[in-house]
Amino acid sequence: MVDVGEVRSAVVIEDERDIRHLLATVLTQAGFAVRAAADGATGLSLVREYAPLVTTLDINMPGMDGFETARRIRAASSTYLVILTARSAEIDALQGLEAGADDYIAKPFRPRELRARIDAMLRRPRTHLLAPGADAPPSADHGWLEHRGLRLHRQMHLVEEDHSPLVLTRSEFDLLAELMSSGRRVRSKKELARALRGTHAGASDFVSDSDARAIEVHMANLRRKLGENPSQPRWIETVRGVGYRLTAQ
Repeated sequence: MVDVGEVRSAVVIEDERDIRHLLATVLTQAGFAVRAAADGATGLSLVREYAPLVTTLDINMPGMDGFETARRIRAASSTYLVILTARSAEIDALQGLEAGADDYIAKPFRPRELRARIDAMLRRPRTHLLAPGADAPPSADHGWLEHRGLRLHRQMHLVEEDHSPLVLTRSEFDLLAELMSSGRRVRSKKELARALRGTHAGASDFVSDSDARAIEVHMANLRRKLGENPSQPRWIETVRGVGYRLTAQ
């Protein structure tokens, strides 16, 4: 792996030349050293070589598509991953976030929107992904949040369901951590969107419809991995028209 020191690195994976150039320009203006690729395989190699802080990824590419590329990137890297797609179908957002993306933007997009999304992600603390079975840090006996057989440790980035390790994406983990830290207090989608950005719940940051929809998608993926039935939840209940909270003990 190349030692990039303190330089912020970014990788752009996009098969359309004009959009690839636009993305590289936006990221360069944001202070990143940018490497670009026109296909998923080359982009994956760049991610492995340069360990970028941020990666943008087009979904609709020839050869290895964006979904598979995202899965392989997430298996090898904790880069902040933003997917871009011209498709409007809900399933694409669901699959992209499920594959490990932190956020998504629909084409056509405004450069200012992309810059704002990246700035928001960078305000979130980067949590080291500790694989199940890996050596725990000295504080392993402290800091657990527990609810009805579900356990979460923020610093270790570990989740256990009835003593079995559960693998979550960073966004799913952060969402669950926010809810488990809040107990029975209802958290709105806007609050949770701000929390995933790394801003406090009372911040005045604008939360778009796509931000709120991303929370719904992350929640759907989280519930699926938990084996949770939303109509008879064990851990997380929906408060209709308001948000989400933990179930009663």
